[in-house]
Amino acid sequence: MKQKICIVLAILCSVLILGACEKNSENTDFSRQNDNISQISDESSSSASKEIFAMDTYMTITAYGEKSQEAVDAAVMEIQRLDKLLSVGNSSSEVCQLNNSGNIKMSEDIKELMKTSKWIFENTDGAYDITIYPLMELWGFTKTQQAVPDQKDIDTILSCCGFEKLKIDNETLTLGKNQGIDFGGIAKGYTSARIMTIFKEYGINSGVVSLGGNVQCCGVKTDGSLWRCGITNPDAPDDTTNLLGVINVRDKAVITSGGYERFFEENGQTYHHIMNPKTGYPADSGLRSVTIVSENGTLADGLSTACFVMGRDRAVQFWKNNKDQFDMILMTDKNEIIITEGIKEAFSSDMNYEIVD
Repeated sequence: MKQKICIVLAILCSVLILGACEKNSENTDFSRQNDNISQISDESSSSASKEIFAMDTYMTITAYGEKSQEAVDAAVMEIQRLDKLLSVGNSSSEVCQLNNSGNIKMSEDIKELMKTSKWIFENTDGAYDITIYPLMELWGFTKTQQAVPDQKDIDTILSCCGFEKLKIDNETLTLGKNQGIDFGGIAKGYTSARIMTIFKEYGINSGVVSLGGNVQCCGVKTDGSLWRCGITNPDAPDDTTNLLGVINVRDKAVITSGGYERFFEENGQTYHHIMNPKTGYPADSGLRSVTIVSENGTLADGLSTACFVMGRDRAVQFWKNNKDQFDMILMTDKNEIIITEGIKEAFSSDMNYEIVD
């Protein structure tokens, strides 16, 4: 459930803008077109690009190479396949069938999603939990109308949540009592990772996918330079001239979660959509946004939520224990910016920031 990220790609002088729209750093040239990807390709490069609506968001796939059109077409088919498989609102989807019947024989995709979800759950002390779907329903974040639930109802739902209550017997997944699951916090990252595999199958060495703001880059740009990703400033989520910072990447996913992306107000209090599975309330972790940078799009997607829930100190310690798998950029509610040392040479910002090692 990542924030809407305005992506802007100019292939010769590009910045991909991540967040809810981002700021341009010094000497960065970019253009914006309908909150999607626009590209300027060099004449020697064959390219293809397509925009579709799936997983409740607009998505753009762009590839460069001799088989770019075939790669993009295959990527679109994969997005549509996974949307039908994972949608909680599609009665024929595997996830919906599980939530309705209580058990399913898992497909290979569900097995992979369960594997990553379990690892994140167990290694973050439950900060990311796919079983809080009934809690999201209770708060109304799966609907058009949100409201603060009664504490009694929250407690009832929480008593049924918990990844550890799921049962896996060979290839059969069984829900615990009154449980429901949703891979929404990890599905787009998994989808972008699948598209990277498809790109490689078609010999694509340069490309990018934007799946509702989850961005994953293949290789480098056609001119040999790195992809440049701009990260939204929560103080100005719609201002592309006021970025938190810019990071240069190759073969990486860059995914941001923030409490400013989806929220409602009630009685003067703001409630965002990133839930703390321990309390049943929106996470009050002292963070405003978390950006994860990783070669693994699936992991990056889930960790952007988990680290937001954990807060600065726990997220930093978690990174220290797993620094070979990801890097991150944090912004606190005091507007402090913290980045991990693995990206210190790749990150730039007009703001002050702290590097942790």
